[in-house]
Amino acid sequence: MTGTLYGLGIGPGDPDLITLKALKLLQAAPVLAYPALEDGDSLARAIIAPHLDAPKTEIAIRIPMTVERAPAQAVYDTAAAEIGTHLKAGQDVVVLCEGDPFFYGSFMYLFGRIAEDYPVEVVPGVSSLTACATALQSPLSARNDILTVLPAPLPSDVLAARLQETDSAAIMKVGRHFARVRKVISDLGLMDKARYIERATMEAEKILPLDEVPEDAAPYFSMILIHKRGQAWK
Repeated sequence: MTGTLYGLGIGPGDPDLITLKALKLLQAAPVLAYPALEDGDSLARAIIAPHLDAPKTEIAIRIPMTVERAPAQAVYDTAAAEIGTHLKAGQDVVVLCEGDPFFYGSFMYLFGRIAEDYPVEVVPGVSSLTACATALQSPLSARNDILTVLPAPLPSDVLAARLQETDSAAIMKVGRHFARVRKVISDLGLMDKARYIERATMEAEKILPLDEVPEDAAPYFSMILIHKRGQAWK
């Protein structure tokens, strides 16, 4: 009998935002896998560290931080093979995913490699999108509003076009694209409707007016929310 692979959404950073279901599976599984920096620590493992109550076999999936897809794909190939050996031996494996596994989550790349051969269960988690909206006290949308989620690396003209045609927007993965994204927002006259947050729910969470954020200071875990009415309830 083979083991089951569990993709656990563990939330955006606050250890208390893990679901009860994910917590039970985390503590029961003998094998724990998680994404990690190529030569550093794992944020995902740090998030769940307070909940680890027994030793486990651990698999660090070290993802290279490059724009090119090929290096990361090779890492996922290797990780899937290693995880497969445990599943084949009848051991359950939990894979940690910050936020939600199927919302820009890295777990999906393992899912695509493993789901045809072994049982897989995905446990949804609190996404960065909803965590940021809550921290900012800024509802995302109401009634018939159209909400658009935009990755900051998109070209400026694409960002502008999408922002023009939507009622509400969340711009994710801001990081090094911040200055360019802010200019797009400014050019569209939306600065007073935009809200900035970084590292939502973490100890280092920071909320700033968009025009006060230094151009080179936005981390990868930052987001800009925009609602054209200013507030969704208006």
